[in-house]
This record gives sequence, C-alpha cells and structure tokens, in this order.
Amino acid sequence: MSADITSMARIVQSVHGRREIPQDPGFQLDMAAELKRTYGAAGLIELYGRFSTGDGYVDALMRKAIWQAATRQCGAGLQIGSGAVFKHPETFEIGSGVFIGAQANIQGRYDGRCVIGDNVWIGPQAFLDARDLVIEDHVGWGPGAKLLGSSHTANPIDVPIIRTDLEIKPVRIGAWADIGTNATILPGVTIGKGAIVGAGAVVVSDVAPFSIVAGVPAKFLRWRSDSDTTTATS
Repeated sequence: MSADITSMARIVQSVHGRREIPQDPGFQLDMAAELKRTYGAAGLIELYGRFSTGDGYVDALMRKAIWQAATRQCGAGLQIGSGAVFKHPETFEIGSGVFIGAQANIQGRYDGRCVIGDNVWIGPQAFLDARDLVIEDHVGWGPGAKLLGSSHTANPIDVPIIRTDLEIKPVRIGAWADIGTNATILPGVTIGKGAIVGAGAVVVSDVAPFSIVAGVPAKFLRWRSDSDTTTATS
C-alpha cells in the first residue's frame, strides 16, 4: 500500500517562492506614515488589536500598514495572516515579499534585534523568540516551528529558576534554509545556508550548510545534492 501511495506523489511549482514582489500602493504607504506620526508605539499596538483577527480586505490592509508603521524597517509585499501578533516591533527589520502566517507570534525585546530577510515564509502558529535573531533571504519556516533566543541561567540554585537571570544568545538562520513543521531551534544555534531541519526536530547545536538534520536531539543525516529526492518539510 505504501508503495502505491508513493507512486501517486506529484511535483508542482511553489507559490510563495516564485511570486513577484508587488509594489505597495501609494495610499498604503501614506497611511502607514500617517499612522506612525499620529499614534505612536503604544497607540499602534492598541489599533492593531481592532484588525488583528479579521480575514477581509480592510483587516489585511490595516495589518500591513500598522506593521509598516510600527517596525524599524519594512519592505514591500508584506502579508500578515489573521491572528498574527508581535512584541517590540520597533526592533524589527523586515525585508520584501515576507509572509507571516495566521496566529504566528514574533516576540522581540526592547533592546534586541530581529531581522527577517526577503521572501521569507513563516508558517501559521510559528513562535519566534526574536531577541537577537537574523533570518536571511528565502527561508521557509514550517507551521508551528519554534525558535528560542534565551534561557534562564538557573543560578543560584537556592531560588526558583524563573527568577534567575536570562542569558540571551544570538540565533542565525542562513539563506535558503528550510525549518520543518514543529521543529524547535534552541538559543545560540546557527543554521547554515540551504540546510534542511526535519519536522519535529530539536536543534541544540549548529547545522552545517546544505546538510539535512532530524530527530531529538537533531543529528546529521546526510548532505543535500542535485539528485536529492528528499522533500523539505515546511
């Protein structure tokens, strides 16, 4: 039975990865500039709550305009799904052609940095602890995948761990990488260019460029090649 199912698989062209990045209409850019001038950081977050969960044209337009107003930098063609939320967007630098799926959560830090490159696709219900994060161009981030940017030191041991200091470590995701559905990237990890992280993997150490890793904890499986038939998992 499994052989028959495999034979039914078919290859189709990707959508997000091949789409032309549209230029934002002038009225949207003007609205974003006016929102930034009149609302301020706290006002923009409150305003976002009014449009964060709708699926209509106006809701989607307002989400884009508010993200453009609230972030440090934002390119053209941004798409924001229903229920996507953010924290400290003033630390975000977002490239062009970025997609952020429904109910995704990008949590920055007031003194941190979050860079998301061009043509990045972030799936629904993703969680990014973006305290010191760089995602380079053309990265696929699977639905439900998580990234942690900090952890408690757990010292001293005579106090609850949740009261101990946080250690923030940079996380770097190289261009062209693919992070599988429900994978978890731990603080301080670098994912190399073109690497594939399997679905559900827990990545505790750096991943070499153009390699494939999977498992808990994630382990090297093999190198990618032009004849590779493995399908990325996002």
